Amino acid sequence: MLDYDRDGWIDLFVANDTQPNKLYRNQRNGTFEDVAVRAGVAFSEDGKARAGMGVDAADFDNSGVMGIAITNFDEEMMAVYKPGRGGTFTDAALPSGIGQPSRMRLGFGCAFLDVDLDGHLDMAAVNGHIDETVRNISGNHGYAQPPHLFLSDGQGKFRDLAAQAGGGFATPKVARGLAYGDFDRDGDLDLLITTNQGPAYLYRNDVTNGNRSMRLRLQGTKSNRDAIGAIVRLTTADGTQSRIVKTGSSYLSQSELTVTFGLGRREKAERIEVEWPSGLKQEFRNLAAGAWTCVEGRSPIA
Repeated sequence: MLDYDRDGWIDLFVANDTQPNKLYRNQRNGTFEDVAVRAGVAFSEDGKARAGMGVDAADFDNSGVMGIAITNFDEEMMAVYKPGRGGTFTDAALPSGIGQPSRMRLGFGCAFLDVDLDGHLDMAAVNGHIDETVRNISGNHGYAQPPHLFLSDGQGKFRDLAAQAGGGFATPKVARGLAYGDFDRDGDLDLLITTNQGPAYLYRNDVTNGNRSMRLRLQGTKSNRDAIGAIVRLTTADGTQSRIVKTGSSYLSQSELTVTFGLGRREKAERIEVEWPSGLKQEFRNLAAGAWTCVEGRSPIA
């Protein structure tokens, strides 16, 4: 789910295995039009359909427009579609630093999240081959493969710091699903990974750099109760971030519906705007860092 053209109507993106991807533009009358080719997200930069597995969409460059990440087969690398003008995208996987490290991995689940709460979305992606016998092929990178944890520098570049994450996070796995949520309620986002015919792994994230977070749980009244489709914008002196409350993404996965913003060292948000699916728009000023419940049409509750 995303609003790629910022018209206030939710659009749908579908990653397809060996077939062109689909971007269904909401025509506001109960129908959708596939504009993936026109938008530049149907194929790779060299015009080929890739084996899309997992997908996530988010405003990862704080431009106010949502971009798209897709995991693909090995030798294809991830796609990182950055929004441009006129509802078009360009694949920034290589210049962003995500493309080359992901080239030899077969990716599945992926998600944008602010791992270190610095106000810039990072990217986690899990990997694992589909054929056990691949380990017998000379030069292949294996059936079990390490995940990625790409941290953003806030300038459009990412570094894979999975090996420094600790806790066995970088251990090769035959991974499939990936979801995030604050299971220990300490304000940062933890990761859950599922594997093929294997255990699930829950990795607790402990942010120790002093950065704070703003977590908002939205509850619709006139809109749907889970506030699916609501868009939240948070502004500090560092700029504006945006999130959308969305259903399943990644690969066969559902992350928590609460939206999380990293504030860095700041103690509050200067302004928070919520666009509800009903069309109602609300604005809140000077909310302190922490967890808040926002009921449609009412003031936030700590």
